[in-house]
Amino acid sequence: MDDIDTVVIGAGVVGLACARALARAGHDVVILEAENAFGTATSARNSEVLHAGIYYPTGSLRARLCVQGRRQLLAYAQSHGVAHRLCGKLIVATDAHDVARLDQVLAQACANGVDDLTLLSGAEARALEPALACEAALLSPSTGIIDSHGLMLALLGDAEDAGAMLAVLSPLQRARWHQGHWELEVGSATPSRLRARQVVNAAGLNACTLATRFEGLASSYVPTPHYAQGAYFSLTGRAPFSRLIYPVPGESSHLGVHLTLDLGGQARFGPSFRWVDEVDYRVDAADGAGFETEIRHYWPGLPADALLPGYAGVRPKISGPGEPAADFRIDGPALHGLPGLVNLFGIESPGLTASLAIADEVMLALSAG
Repeated sequence: MDDIDTVVIGAGVVGLACARALARAGHDVVILEAENAFGTATSARNSEVLHAGIYYPTGSLRARLCVQGRRQLLAYAQSHGVAHRLCGKLIVATDAHDVARLDQVLAQACANGVDDLTLLSGAEARALEPALACEAALLSPSTGIIDSHGLMLALLGDAEDAGAMLAVLSPLQRARWHQGHWELEVGSATPSRLRARQVVNAAGLNACTLATRFEGLASSYVPTPHYAQGAYFSLTGRAPFSRLIYPVPGESSHLGVHLTLDLGGQARFGPSFRWVDEVDYRVDAADGAGFETEIRHYWPGLPADALLPGYAGVRPKISGPGEPAADFRIDGPALHGLPGLVNLFGIESPGLTASLAIADEVMLALSAG
């Protein structure tokens, strides 16, 4: 049985950020990844937006760690040469009802510590983006885009430079606390055994399932997983926008079909929102008609048949249909009572933006236990 100080399960952006922080703090770290490469699930199937922290409930982990994490991530990208751009975002109101909701969004942002939003008239917004149709808008200059793959490469490189090791095709089968260590069975055909003092479950979509494999963890500490698929469509040709365009959010937590840009200036629209029973990455081309309708509310000049099916991602949600959106959960020994174990549940958007701040919270959870 190999002895390891710390095991991190999951090599997405959050798992890699945790592994980096732990390795740089002097821990002997192994990253267990069930797939054949790092970052193949949620971290590779998102909009790559660097969020400002505008919408999330004040005082929530999502709000606090997004605002804190954006500052950390921007500094990290600058120091490590990770491609990014603070292109800004316009949150647009296309009718009188939406104009009133802009004031609510502005108040929420200010309460979260995001104090650089500017309220624009329709004419002022169109002066920035002439193709835009709106009655008013909020400008968020702190919103941007980032190369998620480049970020994960940098995080993994830092972790490995500090002595961490990535083990792919290494799913966790079971774990039990025994004589001051976690004993882990890892692998598929012939599982190997590891012994670790600390384990961080950062498995994203599989975090809830994996938590049930830790003997002694009461079921009351494992939330029920829910999956929400978000599909994206790509625009053929170049978009006449230099900023991200978001409709004013409605009553639900879904932010609507928005326009995002990649670092090459190519536009994509999404995500849609659909509850699914299992992880499903298929994109239905027939959904394009609904996308066109939504997009033309703020871009009436969208050419016909200009959208192509792109890709889909699945959010690891821990609240289901009709329930309020759940906060991030970073469950350490102080909560569940098991030494050296931290479970990360419901780390969906803005998990990428908050990744470095989440890693700091994991360090605190481990030290508190």
